[in-house]
Amino acid sequence: MFGSGQGVALSCCETEGGGKVAWRVFQDSVMLIAVSGGGRHGAGSSKEEEVHLQRLLENVWNCMVLVLGQDELTNMRNVERLKRDLRSCFSIIDQLLEDRQEGILGNLTHCTDSLIPPNTTVIQEAVDSFAKAADSEFGCLIVHGRIAAATEKWWRLAPQEVVLLSALVRTLSGSGSASCDYPVFLPQGSPTVAHRLLRFHLLPGADVCVLCGPTPSLHRAETELVGRFWSPLVETLRDCLAVGERCLPGSVSLRPDVLALLLINRETRRSVSCVRTSTNHPPCAPLLPSKARCWELLKLFYIFSIKHYFMQEETLCVTPEERAHKTNTEDFVHGFSHQPIHCYLVTEECKSYGLQTPQHQLFLLIPLSVPTFALRTVATQTLSDIVAATGLSPLM
Repeated sequence: MFGSGQGVALSCCETEGGGKVAWRVFQDSVMLIAVSGGGRHGAGSSKEEEVHLQRLLENVWNCMVLVLGQDELTNMRNVERLKRDLRSCFSIIDQLLEDRQEGILGNLTHCTDSLIPPNTTVIQEAVDSFAKAADSEFGCLIVHGRIAAATEKWWRLAPQEVVLLSALVRTLSGSGSASCDYPVFLPQGSPTVAHRLLRFHLLPGADVCVLCGPTPSLHRAETELVGRFWSPLVETLRDCLAVGERCLPGSVSLRPDVLALLLINRETRRSVSCVRTSTNHPPCAPLLPSKARCWELLKLFYIFSIKHYFMQEETLCVTPEERAHKTNTEDFVHGFSHQPIHCYLVTEECKSYGLQTPQHQLFLLIPLSVPTFALRTVATQTLSDIVAATGLSPLM
């Protein structure tokens, strides 16, 4: 506050012990403050921690708008009532804070966590038909917390909206209810007018939802529409569930030397990610990171890459002033006369490789036993294999 009064832009500060405090003011009405104890999960530099905290602040604000609407937050008539109303956001905010589900990276990347089902056409037709019968153009099928199929209009929503709607559906699904009718505001598309989110539990791990107006009623949609469109597809849904955390169908054959990957489609802002557990590890080779550690290393390498090398598509909540400030602070990037398209990092735990094309960004974790000179071949072949096997999928 002192800096702002003196015409100085200050967005975070750091303690002697490595802790970090970051803040943002939204709509000139709400200041959110994030505090980190430092050394998050034992890795990551100060800059990477700042990226994480700034993304967290942005996600929390959009979560509050999603549940309460922008008017409630910018025109506070009763602060005590607002405090009570904000409790309905806590479950989603907890999810953002705790990263409860491994493999859900959309909170960080602002890309939709996706799963590519084996029967893409059948699932897509079912989602489109179900949404149309529910008087909606916005519908999606979520499997293991990731979007397996969605209508065209759903994909036209802002990437952050899709990410937060998926987080809300995961929260509602975790409540154990078979269905629900939940009012939501779209932070970018409709921050002041609520829509109805209808969610229906199909099988353990599979939910379908639509955004709609006053009709249909929850009872009618549950009793008449869900059974009509989804009962004949139970086995197809089970095939989707069988894909699991791998996110890729069996037609995609990954190299054995790929420990983990994150693939982002830069045009559609959708992503797939997975961590593989090695079943054929030589006893004399260095120990591989655990599954949980691989997810953490994948996040840290993504932040490292977009902070230092790769293009990062700007999120919608960044003001022109903040964008200019962020650009001016990246002196390291300005040292290049070109846009890097490859980068790699070697640590004591694994080797990491990043590859950027006009359409994709690929981030890999690779065992230390793989020679450094071979990393580029591993990355280019992995990207080629995935694109060739899923070229017709609307997700990638």
